[in-house]
Amino acid sequence: MKRTVVGVRVLLFSLSLGFGSSQTYVLDDKLGLGRVFDGIGGLSGGGATSRLLVSYAEPYRSQILDYLFKPNFGASLHILKVEIGGDAQTTDGTEPSHMHYENDENYFRGYEWWLMKEAKKRNPDIILIGLPWAFPAWVGHGKNWPYDFPDITAEYVVRWILGAKMYHDLDIQYVGIWNERSYDSKYIKLLRYTLDKRGLEWVKIIASDNLWEPIAFSLLLDPELSSAVDVIGAHYPGTTTVMEALKTKKKLWSSEDYSTFNDEVGGGCWARILNQNYVNGNMTATISWNLVASYYEELPFGRDGLMTAEEPWSGNYVVESPIWITAHTTQFTQPGWTYLQTVGHLALGGSYVALTDGKGNLTIVIETMTHNHSICIRPPLAPFNLTSQNATFQLKGSFASIKELQVWRSQFNFNTNKPYFFEKLKPLELLDGSFTLNLAEDEVYTLTTVTTAQKGGYPDPPPSARFPKAYKDNFSVSNPPFSEAPYFADQTGVFEYYRNLTDPGPHIFTLRQVVTERPVTWVADADQTISVIGDYQWQNLTVTCDVFMESVNTGGVFIAARVNKGGGSVRNAKGVFFWVFADGTYKVTNDLEGQTVLAEGQSGTRAYGWYTLSLTVNGQYASGTLNGYTLWKNAVVLNPKNGWAAIGTHSFELAQFDNFAVMAE
Repeated sequence: MKRTVVGVRVLLFSLSLGFGSSQTYVLDDKLGLGRVFDGIGGLSGGGATSRLLVSYAEPYRSQILDYLFKPNFGASLHILKVEIGGDAQTTDGTEPSHMHYENDENYFRGYEWWLMKEAKKRNPDIILIGLPWAFPAWVGHGKNWPYDFPDITAEYVVRWILGAKMYHDLDIQYVGIWNERSYDSKYIKLLRYTLDKRGLEWVKIIASDNLWEPIAFSLLLDPELSSAVDVIGAHYPGTTTVMEALKTKKKLWSSEDYSTFNDEVGGGCWARILNQNYVNGNMTATISWNLVASYYEELPFGRDGLMTAEEPWSGNYVVESPIWITAHTTQFTQPGWTYLQTVGHLALGGSYVALTDGKGNLTIVIETMTHNHSICIRPPLAPFNLTSQNATFQLKGSFASIKELQVWRSQFNFNTNKPYFFEKLKPLELLDGSFTLNLAEDEVYTLTTVTTAQKGGYPDPPPSARFPKAYKDNFSVSNPPFSEAPYFADQTGVFEYYRNLTDPGPHIFTLRQVVTERPVTWVADADQTISVIGDYQWQNLTVTCDVFMESVNTGGVFIAARVNKGGGSVRNAKGVFFWVFADGTYKVTNDLEGQTVLAEGQSGTRAYGWYTLSLTVNGQYASGTLNGYTLWKNAVVLNPKNGWAAIGTHSFELAQFDNFAVMAE
């Protein structure tokens, strides 16, 4: 139905839609303002969610970054939250620690440093947050718990913050406290003390980055703890808070939210919670897990990002609807703006918020997302009704003199499957501070005095393509820009570029697994290390790799095909795994745990020698060679039918890999 602007109202030419009479909503600052707005953000990590992004060629990688961070272009995010890598599986992979071992420090591992710098390059005012999901084993001193030695854990985190500044000139403004099971008040206090002692008084603490309770109750009872904590952060709060959190008078954030497949329903989820996190829960910041879906889609929570960038080999990426829904708020506000007290729900469903910079600017964001078109992955969404409606807004107080508002609109159009996102309409002329909108179902409007917004864009990226059927990597990069090799997605353990200075032969540059003890982790990491690569749909293929064990007698390494699980389910992965061990034996198993044995025997393999393994899987049969000679053949493989290629080790141990190659049909 065509809409136009007539005088002071947006009217429908036809009255047959039956929107009925209009409800009036007053926007007024006369009696004061609400809470200060802290921003909208995205989360990289928790874990390895930006893994494939770094492997994009230019100009596509920069284009993706522009859609995320460039002001007045795309999502124009205010906040970037990153994982402080802990060498452990934290949802979709592992991220390397800056301290694998107690006497080890390296502030160039991983890609979060690079990502933060790229975000800052585009938006110097972006807010940076760090949060550890896991820790290297030495932090826990043999226990799967990071807080028995809080001074060690605090120093570990503070060194990451200091390293960000020293080596990358990055100021981390917030640090989170989180553990799946609980939090530790003593640790929070000690972290505050350690930050202050190291000259980081300005770094603020978010706790407990999990649930409202029991942290809110603890803050009310413990003044010292309360003085240490600046923000109460909740994960997936369902747009609501609890009374105890409000009583603390702390900033309330949805410090991890969304986590929903990024189709149009995902965009509707994001539209609803961005408004209603404040309307219902007084939350002044909302951070999306995750920033960009840049990991193999068959891993857990595939495509649960603001946009999708999971094909660096093709250059293809997709600017999904959540990018433009984010823009409805981020391009017209900034952290430090203030919500009006006069925000709320629309009479026939939906919500509206209004914010001001205190200098005369006003931004109003309205959403009318229906229940079935705004379901998030969690928590469950209670039923509600929403119908089309007329809504009259009356500006009062300092806003009464506003004569014109810019109008931006998104229409999901689920009935026609022809959505329109972030469209600029004609400015709306106001008469006596009043205007009326005809609000249909599943729409988002921004009405604002801000005139700088743009819908940025680039030419279409290359078309989508499967992972190359023929792929090889000899890891011979003398100065790698990142510590990880392209396309490898570590699922347990950490596989890094390594320069082998003791080997004058052909294996100077290798890929090395470096985690030697089970990390402090909340996910069920496997007891073996594993990194997957390739096309999950691969069925018939040959995987070849040179391997080098560094643990005498106890060492073991594998190459694999048809690996069917990763993420938090990696320990249950099935596939075809070809192992050789430093005790001179080999084994072929149907699972990563090594319980279902398909073949076994003597190999003559030992530690500190290079061996070439080759695994071929064709239909229901598999065979393997060692140094070009058949070691076993015709092992029967009924399941799984397809999956990734992989490399890995028998335990948390040092081992090297070189000259990896895969050939798939």
